[in-house]
Amino acid sequence: MAGSPSKFKRICVFCGSSSGRKRSYSNSALELGKELVGRKIDLVYGGGNVGLMGLIAQAVHEGGGHVTGVIPKALMSSEICGQTVGEVRPVADMHQRKAEMARQADAFIALPGGYGTLEELLEVITWAQLGIHDKPVGLLNVDGYFNPLLNLFDKGTEEGFIQPSYRQIVVSASTAHELVNRLEEYVPMYICVAPKETWAREKLVFSNVPSLAS
Repeated sequence: MAGSPSKFKRICVFCGSSSGRKRSYSNSALELGKELVGRKIDLVYGGGNVGLMGLIAQAVHEGGGHVTGVIPKALMSSEICGQTVGEVRPVADMHQRKAEMARQADAFIALPGGYGTLEELLEVITWAQLGIHDKPVGLLNVDGYFNPLLNLFDKGTEEGFIQPSYRQIVVSASTAHELVNRLEEYVPMYICVAPKETWAREKLVFSNVPSLAS
């Protein structure tokens, strides 16, 4: 419940730099921001202050939570308009952005978004399958936005491309409150291809990057 202690210190949220055509998408971004504030969970996100990214960042920031935005330098002019929100960490490219967000976060949530959101989401799902992390991954399925993707995951499982245990990596819910509850209760029930210790030995770990505070 909101206000109860959380096992998460920071959650990474993937979402669109657009607000979409439905007001429900913006409402859900604000709802998720308030849910994080109520649970005293800080936000890690893509660093922009436009679209759904800007809405959730502002909601967490105004609620007293810490906001860490990670953004490639090349995107700063298009995704940051005016005053930045919270702490901004410029990075060299998209690869560093995803690695730093993943390193900072204890869990991941995807709000509706486009190609970039889906790419970030699928990468952290794949990393969980490989054993690079064991952090929960959730979809805030606003108005059934992610239903086609969830159906594709089910189809992949049915056709033998996704193991049933790996299908359990992805958690979904239609409200922020229900989703965060499910993430809090999440226990990995799959066998990783290569445990985290193996990746660490191979030095496939996330490195620190410079930060700027606004």
